[in-house]
Amino acid sequence: MSLQQLVLKQQNADVLITPSKIVCIGRNYVDHIHELGNDVPDEMVVFLKPNSAITDTLHSEMGEPLHYEAELCFMVQDGQFSAVGVGLDMTKRELQGKLKKQGLPWERSKAFDGSALFSEFIPITSAQQDWCFQLTIDNVVSQLGHQQLMTYQPNAMFAAINEFMSLNDGDIVMTGTPKGVGAVCGNTSFEISLWPNVPFEVFESALCGDKSMVELCGQAMLVKQWKAV
Repeated sequence: MSLQQLVLKQQNADVLITPSKIVCIGRNYVDHIHELGNDVPDEMVVFLKPNSAITDTLHSEMGEPLHYEAELCFMVQDGQFSAVGVGLDMTKRELQGKLKKQGLPWERSKAFDGSALFSEFIPITSAQQDWCFQLTIDNVVSQLGHQQLMTYQPNAMFAAINEFMSLNDGDIVMTGTPKGVGAVCGNTSFEISLWPNVPFEVFESALCGDKSMVELCGQAMLVKQWKAV
C-alpha cells in the first residue's frame, strides 16, 4: 500500500504532503466528554493514527457501524502549526467501548485503515485564531465547535506532544471533537466548514440557532464535502 498524501494549498500551486503520522487529542471538549459518559482526564489524552488511516471515502460501516467526529486539524511545518484544515475522526464506537472496559488501547477502534478524512490544508498566520467549525449532515447542523471550548489550546497541545514525541513536517494534529457525534448513515451528505477569528459570542448565537454561521460570519474560509457510502 502506498503512502497517503494530503493537499497543502500554496499561492502558486498545490503541494502534496505525506504525513508520517496523525496525532489525535482526545477528550478536549467537556461537553463531548459528558455526552459519552467519560471522566474528565487529569492530563491531555493522546493517541495516534498511522498514515494508512487517511482516506477520502466516508464509510458508514466497516465490520460495525462507524461514528463520525468532526475536528479542527493542524499541519506541522518548520517546527510549528503552519496550516489548518478540518477532518473526520472515524470511530468503531462499539469496539472502543469494549476496549475501554478492559483497559486496553483504542487503536483497533480508532487507527484502522480508512479512519481519518481531511480537507485540503491552508497556510495560516499568527493573526488567525478563534477558529470555528461546523459539520452539517444533509444540510442539518450536527456539530458546532469553537477553539475557546478546547481544554487544551493549540500552542499547549504542540508543546505537550513535543515533550515525548517528535512532530515531523507534514504531520497532522487532530484537536478533538465537540458534542454531537453519532453514527454515519449511508448515502448522507457531510459538509464541514471552517471560519477564523470568530468572537465567542457570535459562536454562541449560532449555537442557539438565532442565525446561521453564514449569516453571522459570511462564507467559510474552507469547506469540505463527502458522500457517505
